[in-house]
Amino acid sequence: MKLVTHSIQGNEHLAILIDHKLYNISDADILLPATMKELLNHWEDSIDKLKELEVKIKKGQILENQYTHYNEARIMAPVPNPTSCRDGYAFRQHVAAARRNRKVDMIPEFDQYPIFYFTNHNAIQGPGDIECMPDHFQKLDFELEVAIVVSKKGRNIKAAEADNYIGGYMIMNDMSARTLQMEEMLLNLGPAKGKDFSTVIGPMLVTPDELESYKVPCKENHVGNNYNLGMKCWVNGELLSEGNVSSMDWTFAEILERCAYGVDILPGDVIGSGTVGTGCLLELNGTGLLNDPNYKVQWLQDGDVVEMAIDGLGHLSNTIRKVETDFSILALKKF
Repeated sequence: MKLVTHSIQGNEHLAILIDHKLYNISDADILLPATMKELLNHWEDSIDKLKELEVKIKKGQILENQYTHYNEARIMAPVPNPTSCRDGYAFRQHVAAARRNRKVDMIPEFDQYPIFYFTNHNAIQGPGDIECMPDHFQKLDFELEVAIVVSKKGRNIKAAEADNYIGGYMIMNDMSARTLQMEEMLLNLGPAKGKDFSTVIGPMLVTPDELESYKVPCKENHVGNNYNLGMKCWVNGELLSEGNVSSMDWTFAEILERCAYGVDILPGDVIGSGTVGTGCLLELNGTGLLNDPNYKVQWLQDGDVVEMAIDGLGHLSNTIRKVETDFSILALKKF
């Protein structure tokens, strides 16, 4: 299924997307979950009923004329209020390129264990404007990623069973303010202010059964589901990034195994993959300068339109907007 959260007169609705039409689940049965949070908290009791509902809608047996056209809806993040948000570091190509561009060796620990960091789950948003402060425009960047949402509670789960805890997949744009990020990480802590202002997911949550035809083996000596899904990002219509979910070296199952070690993972936890190779301006600029000292670097500017697409997961579009203020935390440095 393709599940979309949208707003009608300020109220959140969970809908099934079929042929560019949104069918609100609550319009079909008031006993079914009306929001994504309700669905994730009752996933195992509800998901089969939703699949049955989808079949009835497709057959014209229910909600035949009760829908909203997708292009006319106010689309929200599919998981508007995650219980937490982590981001991984799963694509070796991106890590190796970024380190090469800084003229440092590839870090061997990347191949030993999957890592992640916590970001601001209260800054999750969907399609639309991304409001940025002046300091964010000091090397403002996008990051092309894929994300999952956890659909049942788990603890100390093994990678071999971890895919059973994934409710679905989404596009993720992990926005980054590089100057803030690099400054704070000099102190070996973070990223924090360089990341906490916006993380974009959407436009829909796609359940794993929808992606069966895209399945491919994971990398050698790894465990978990993997998918042949092309990934692209455009800025103002220009294609800048292109990769594939199948190039993940660490699978979501392996990332989940580490996340759940000694702690609970909960329904509504969102976890990103980390940036795909070529999937951000930091990497692209570094590679460009490495090959040509006269390369013109590019960072996101006010008014830029960032579009991302992943096969099977839809198309995510955002516009960068500058907040009109002179408040700067970079200006508050003591010396």
